[in-house]
Amino acid sequence: MHRERERGESMSMRGGSVIYHGLSPSLLSKTFFFSFPCRHSSICPKSTPLSVRSLAIEAVEAAEEAAPPKSASRRLILLRHAESLWENRSLRDHDRPLSKAGRTDATNVSLKLQQMGWMPDLILSSDATRTRETLEIMQEHVLGFLEAEVHFIASFYSIAAMDGQTAEHLQQAICQYATNEMLTVMCMGHNRGWEEAASMFSGASVELKTCNAALLEAAGKSWDEAFALAGFGGWKLHGIVKPSTVL
Repeated sequence: MHRERERGESMSMRGGSVIYHGLSPSLLSKTFFFSFPCRHSSICPKSTPLSVRSLAIEAVEAAEEAAPPKSASRRLILLRHAESLWENRSLRDHDRPLSKAGRTDATNVSLKLQQMGWMPDLILSSDATRTRETLEIMQEHVLGFLEAEVHFIASFYSIAAMDGQTAEHLQQAICQYATNEMLTVMCMGHNRGWEEAASMFSGASVELKTCNAALLEAAGKSWDEAFALAGFGGWKLHGIVKPSTVL
């Protein structure tokens, strides 16, 4: 390899190109020929001048970045909150905390989802106390839940009590908050809406007891496309994860 360097020069590599720093003016006007591996070998013969090779590489990389997104598997976790307390009748339903058993169940489900590899990039949750506490416990035990982007949506609490509206409401919220790069979304809420939505998406009869999670999957270049292609009844139901599930 032919090299001409002067004191104070440094050399680095970027994307198959060699970049010199500190070259003297007398050397800047010269063309160098190099022979080293390049992942764009089909457009970069070894005899091609470095400046031409660099431009060709940049053009290919720009085209790769501009290419439309590919269809990807998109996974949806519909999780009902853990068991809550009913002892204090003075509390509003919205404000009821978890029971001791509910806290244990939240821990177990978080660990099972981690073992199965169903870790969310985005979490959309009801703002009720019992859903917040369920998520907090999951985050305490599994780092992946802490690293996910989280949004608390007040309407998730009320929509669950309205017949036939939860599935469409969840779809709208997911498409609003999820980017194309987010491949797994978890929605946390309440019955009867959550098991109704799981049943509508999958086309199966789904029962979600407290701290049960329905695992659903569809494909699409975006969440909008995944919902459009799968429609109601087209999402694959991988199963129901329960605190007592044995893996």
